Formats: sequence, C-alpha cells, structure tokens
Amino acid sequence: MRIGLITSDPGHPLLAAATALLADGHTVRVLDPETAGMPGRSGPLADVYLLKARTPRAISLARALERRGARVLNSAAATALCQDRVAMAEHARRAGLPFAPTRFHATLARLADGPGLRGPLVVKSRHSRKHDLVARVDSEGRLAELAAAHPREAVVVQDFVPNNGWDHKLWAIGDRVFAALRRSELSPEGRGPTVPLGLGSLPPGWAALVHRVGEVFGLDVYGVDVLDTGGGVPLIVDINAFPGVRDQPGAPQALAALALTAGA
Repeated sequence: MRIGLITSDPGHPLLAAATALLADGHTVRVLDPETAGMPGRSGPLADVYLLKARTPRAISLARALERRGARVLNSAAATALCQDRVAMAEHARRAGLPFAPTRFHATLARLADGPGLRGPLVVKSRHSRKHDLVARVDSEGRLAELAAAHPREAVVVQDFVPNNGWDHKLWAIGDRVFAALRRSELSPEGRGPTVPLGLGSLPPGWAALVHRVGEVFGLDVYGVDVLDTGGGVPLIVDINAFPGVRDQPGAPQALAALALTAGA
C-alpha cells in the first residue's frame, strides 16, 4: 500500500513511530506542503494521505489531491473547519455539542475599546495555528496589553470557567480514544506536564462525546479539549484536527491501522 504524509515534520514522534510500523510491506512518502507543487492530473496517487499539517498551503494541497480522487485523513474541509474557531463553535452548537459559548471580535483592538469586562475571559486567535494567541484576561489593563501587542488579531472570546487548572485532553484515532490531564496554560503556574489517564478514569459519557465530535465534524484523527464544570459535566473549549497525541501508548499502532483500513 502507498501512504502519503502531508507534513513538514515527518520526524514528529507519532508520525515517525507509525511510519516505522508501516515500513514493512508498505511505501510511505512525505509531501512537505511548503515545498511540494500542486499535483497535476496525472501521476500515481497514494492509497491514502494523512493530513498532519494544517497550514493554508497544506489544506490546499489536500483539496487538490481530493479533486483527483484521493482519500485524505482528515479531509481538507474538516481540517479547515477546525482552523476557524468561529465556524467551529457555530458548527458544534448547531449539532447540540456542549461547546463553550464563543463570541467573535474582528480585532483585539476593537475588543479592548468595547464595554468593560464583566468577568474573567479567555481570548483566543480566531484562526488556530502554531503559536496562536490563547490568554486569560482578568483586567482591562491586561486586555490593553494584549491589544497593544496584537492590535489586528481577529479573536474569539469565551467566559472563563472556574476549574482546577487542569484540562482534559481527549484524542481519537479512528475508533480508539486516548485521554490525559494537562495543566492549562491559563493556570497561574502556566502549562505543565501531561498525565495519561485510563478511559475508566473519565466521567461517564465522555468517551462517547469524543466519538460524537468526530461524527459531527467528519474527523478521523482529532483532539477535544474538555473542562469538567462540576460533577462530570463536560464543556468543550476547543477541537483540533490531527493533534500530536504524544506519549500515548498504542497511538502509533492505532494510526498505522487507520491508514491501512482507509487505504484498502
């Protein structure tokens, strides 16, 4: 089987481990979206492509491959949907998912010039990308600082939900669900370690919620960031297409198996 990796970082631990598993009997080819040309109308296609990169160029490359009939995981459309936090929130809420109410502001400067704060906020870049803006805002002074540093940044705002400072990081690769706790970058101590969790440690219904997110968004490899608002009641605050899923036993095997099943 021929498997294509759309990525600028084939050495990423998850991809490298899955590639090693696939190397016996299968051909794995890396397409760097930042240097690869758009595919023409001829030439062999891989049986399946894994869209790990999420840059605009990577999504354009995936769309071009799909127009030629290629199978891409995740699809270009599903990946693009998760890169726009406004579209993501609207899509999730329409589907009845417990997604945090999310408000859009065209620029951070406009947000700072608006009405005063009514409580702690979480401010995020509208467009999800590497090193994007994610910050807790507790005062108008802090908001002014952010606006001065990123005046033209399009942002979304969510009300800060009191919690213990640890996010539930839930990941799915096909039918497999993985879970961990990670100290949030919004906690006073800053982002901290990731602690693996067994699925039996999750509140009832959370694993099923992850699968529902995949169905709603058309995703095959994805992450769901969830807060426990009390008594195991979940609140989704972000959804990520093809996250790293680092240090999760069984994740490379699940990815290799998904690629083989999808490409068959």
